[in-house]
Amino acid sequence: MLVLRAAKVGVVAALALHASLVTFGNLTDYGTNFAFVRHVMSMDTIFPDSTITWRAISNEMLHSAAYALIIAAEAVVAVLCWIGAWRLLRALLAEARVFNQAKSFAVAGFALGLLLWQVGFITIAGEWFGMWMSQQWNGIESAFRIVAILLGGLIFVAMRDGELTAG
Repeated sequence: MLVLRAAKVGVVAALALHASLVTFGNLTDYGTNFAFVRHVMSMDTIFPDSTITWRAISNEMLHSAAYALIIAAEAVVAVLCWIGAWRLLRALLAEARVFNQAKSFAVAGFALGLLLWQVGFITIAGEWFGMWMSQQWNGIESAFRIVAILLGGLIFVAMRDGELTAG
């Protein structure tokens, strides 16, 4: 069905826009967002009696490297999804095999985004660095929301499309 194919293009483009804006925000408001990474990795706002503070990393160079990796991954997600949306749009009226093959960049973008927000923010920041304990620097809810969007989008986009029918 054409409307489902168009919806898939829209979902991929919407995620591409989101990842682009997140990347842009991290670059243009670098200091604010870098503070988030620094506080999470330093573990300076988790429960004071926590016994996991030995995991803290207080080296600014490692904070910068982690933040650069996050921004780079967000940018790659954006690029993959923009390419994916463009390829899907170009194949919108093509036979099913061509449209289904055009999904590879979009699927890669969604998968990388899932890895970034699930592994990077929920697992590493949330669990390893105890971000869930912080009142000020806790991004678990935001990361979960993005993971849910990514997972739903990935499932929707990856569903096989059949041939378009007249009428």
